[in-house]
Amino acid sequence: MTATGISFRGVSHTYRPPRGQPVLALQDVSLEVREREFLALLGPSGCGKSTLLYLLGGFLPVETGEITVAAKRVAGPGPDRGIVFQNFALYPWKTVRQNILYGLEKQRLPRAERERRAQELVELVHLRGFENSYPAQLSGGMKQRVAIARTLAVDPAILLMDEPFGALDAQTRALMHEELLAIIRRRPKTVVFVTHDVREAVYLADRVAVMSARPGRIKEIVDTSFAGERGAEIAGTHAFAEKVEHIWGLVRNEAILAQERREP
Repeated sequence: MTATGISFRGVSHTYRPPRGQPVLALQDVSLEVREREFLALLGPSGCGKSTLLYLLGGFLPVETGEITVAAKRVAGPGPDRGIVFQNFALYPWKTVRQNILYGLEKQRLPRAERERRAQELVELVHLRGFENSYPAQLSGGMKQRVAIARTLAVDPAILLMDEPFGALDAQTRALMHEELLAIIRRRPKTVVFVTHDVREAVYLADRVAVMSARPGRIKEIVDTSFAGERGAEIAGTHAFAEKVEHIWGLVRNEAILAQERREP
């Protein structure tokens, strides 16, 4: 098994737009993500959740501090880290099968092996019968299933998810929660999941890292593992409601603080 322990040590990041003042997005973030853990990043808008994810993915340079994966410093994107975006990021001119095959073609696998693995992923995300459909012919939930399958095709040890269900309606979002948990059970990964939704974070994650208003810091880390039970097994329990209420209180306070800082 590939080692996937993630460590953020004293990470800060400043955006420097061509015009206007620099913006300190993250300040002195230190955080450990365990192997095969599902960690959710939660906080008010603009707190740096996605920035932290992109730093881990290697899409932004680490200016201050250090990020390591399996004790190796992150210096850029790598095949060990796959990312799923909110806007699906599918190729509209490619079919479902072709989108999934894209990453496998980059790996230069034999054609028969590529086709076998692509069909296996089609089955995994329940899209049999839609292999030759184009993204424009799919619902939002189906598009996101294709995006997840395409990321899983290269078998990354770490799955980075940037509000992947944020654009979906409530019913589809609930179905995708179950789908994601089922996929992770069958193909265990280390997952870092960015969301604005407190209930979604508690429902999916083993731990929730609540971030402060900008500049983002780690305010509190809350254990939401519920003794190993997940999803529908715990959603209606008193313990689940208590966790949601506690975390919402943390996020609400930070959201109010962020609003106060924006007001003249």
